[in-house]
Amino acid sequence: MKHITFYLDFISPYAYLAFERLPRALEGLSYEVHYKPVLLGALLRHHGQRGPAEIDAKRAWTYRHIQWLALDHSVPFNMPTQHPFNPLPLLRLAIACGQHGACNRYVAETIFRHVWTGGHDAVNADRLASVTEQLAPARSAGDEDVKQELRTNTETAINMQVFGVPSMVVDDEMFWGLDALPMLRQCMQDLA
Repeated sequence: MKHITFYLDFISPYAYLAFERLPRALEGLSYEVHYKPVLLGALLRHHGQRGPAEIDAKRAWTYRHIQWLALDHSVPFNMPTQHPFNPLPLLRLAIACGQHGACNRYVAETIFRHVWTGGHDAVNADRLASVTEQLAPARSAGDEDVKQELRTNTETAINMQVFGVPSMVVDDEMFWGLDALPMLRQCMQDLA
């Protein structure tokens, strides 16, 4: 069985779509996924990049493109009322629900859908309280160990040359973006 590390940040609509499409893209293959939340802003800063939402023309294109992709891939999608937003509470919540800086698929799915379906404010205090209650994390998202695990995930990703999300890593090979899923599948088949 192959192990995939899936680096994600809930702020990224591309990470959401790749997350939703991953099971279908790898259908019939034997694999295990470790979902690792990272802070996309820190990755971008490290590599001297600006986020797509920080460039007016790129933001407009990204919003159009992601809506088209969601429709094309039959993935439920509504832009949150505010984007970009501060993803830290959501990243920390995911880590607080798991162990060793990872979360399970249910937690990642719940948070991604909290952000990318319904067209609501992703970090509204009442909505955050509701999704936290639903997930019932074993730890508080404000715990220092949770914050440190997010920093460690991000540093590890940087050390692995991860420059964006979604990034999937298999045997030290990185695959970046939704459009890399067929390439990831081919690699998994070649390694089998």
